[in-house]
Amino acid sequence: MPATQGGPRFDEISRKWLALAERRLAHFIDLYRSGRWQRYYTKERFVLCVRDAVMAVTIWQRLAGEAPLADKNDLRPAA
Repeated sequence: MPATQGGPRFDEISRKWLALAERRLAHFIDLYRSGRWQRYYTKERFVLCVRDAVMAVTIWQRLAGEAPLADKNDLRPAA
């Protein structure tokens, strides 16, 4: 059966894409902490890039069978 043969391979591929998405998110976190993001992005553009990176990590976590970062209901606005 072709459907069952692709299962383990898809798991491996999804874990690799998850690792890539997590590295991308870590890069944006590093840019934010160092303040370097201001050299490359406007505030609005940077926020969109971070949201995209968080969304990508969440999607790949679900595809890889791992727990997502946080549910949208768990997020609270900053003080």
